[in-house]
Amino acid sequence: MTGSTDKGSSRRRFLGNVAGALGGAMVTEAQIAVAATAPRQEPGRGLVAGRVEPFFGTHQAGIATPMQSHLYFAVFDIVTDQRGAVEALLRRWTEASAWLTAGRPLENEASADQIPLDSAEAEGLEPARLTLTFGFGPGLFVKDGVDRFGLAAQRPAALVDMPKFNGDQLIVERTGGDLCVQACADHPQVAMHAARHLARIGAGVVQLRWVQAGFSADNPHKKGETARNLMGFKDGTVNPDPRDAAGMAQHVWVGEDGGWMKGVAYLVARPIRIAIERWDRMKLGFQEQVVGRHKASGAPLGGVHEFEPARLDAIDADGNYIIPENSHIRLAAAETNGGARIFRRAYSYDNGLAHIAERWPPWRQGLLMDAGLMFLAWQRDPRSGFIPVFENMAKFDMMNQFVTHVGSGLFACPPGAQPGGFIGDTLFARLILPN
Repeated sequence: MTGSTDKGSSRRRFLGNVAGALGGAMVTEAQIAVAATAPRQEPGRGLVAGRVEPFFGTHQAGIATPMQSHLYFAVFDIVTDQRGAVEALLRRWTEASAWLTAGRPLENEASADQIPLDSAEAEGLEPARLTLTFGFGPGLFVKDGVDRFGLAAQRPAALVDMPKFNGDQLIVERTGGDLCVQACADHPQVAMHAARHLARIGAGVVQLRWVQAGFSADNPHKKGETARNLMGFKDGTVNPDPRDAAGMAQHVWVGEDGGWMKGVAYLVARPIRIAIERWDRMKLGFQEQVVGRHKASGAPLGGVHEFEPARLDAIDADGNYIIPENSHIRLAAAETNGGARIFRRAYSYDNGLAHIAERWPPWRQGLLMDAGLMFLAWQRDPRSGFIPVFENMAKFDMMNQFVTHVGSGLFACPPGAQPGGFIGDTLFARLILPN
């Protein structure tokens, strides 16, 4: 009898704590599940020394942070209709992220008849510069015409429904999503473990929609060199410099006029399959004409050094542009797009082999490598950034004969959390509707 009373008392205290965290809102089973699976954290226990990227800050880590070598990108659908459960999840995700990025293991002491709180595959590994970056998709605000959480009025104008671009072959299961988490680390198991744990915390509130692991060829022993993609070319040469505060404010961060969005960066996430088998049969000169750069040095055609400006007006002895009119770098250049620039942080991926169905062009059918680029582009406003730039490229870029965009997502990545706050609190603090 005493045991039953103690158990009931403990449950009441637990539910009271959950309700308190949710501002007195009705406690649902989904919210209980979120709270129950939150990490138990014991300061001072088990800190794993290693390289740490701070979690809290004005902007979320994982955007201007120097690239790590591995990516695990996870997109979720929200499966609850309770706004309080969503807010509770964001609080738990924030708490767990601060813990994981600091290299503190989650308590994992379970008896044989209990489910461990941590999958433990990252046990003993250093933090490996882990960053966790969160984004809000359009479905958080309005989905199928329904304002599920009283957030519709707060949907940023720039968080548009992405247009269908020429040549898109989007797979429904790899497109869209209500929330995203970008986990990056210098160890693949650290990145996956973090995303896996966040997915577990979210059970009952969110479910995975699509994921993509990736890797970068960034060489830590050759600082200042740009990583190469699976086409063998350097990728991201003309990025804005993340150390240039003025440039990042101009092209990446939403400014003082953003309201709850001050400090937001918009993320375009697109898995792009590369026809590697076909590309590998192309002559070097043709590859360089497609890209508009020398493969070995990364310099623009006609140049010597990677970072020298591309001379888009330079012509050869026959009066032809040295950098072809339909080359990749010309069509992506700020000079071609009214000054528009995006901040690329892309990773290569290899999903093994895939059978390409008949809906693809003949040269893309059959059993081929499912490999390519997980394109991640950050900007202040996709309406003046990625969308107009890619509309132009989708029509004319020579590279289109070798690449196919198979998925797409647009997310507003909120400002960084502060100690005691949570990811998205500047948004949820504006809400007064009961839920």
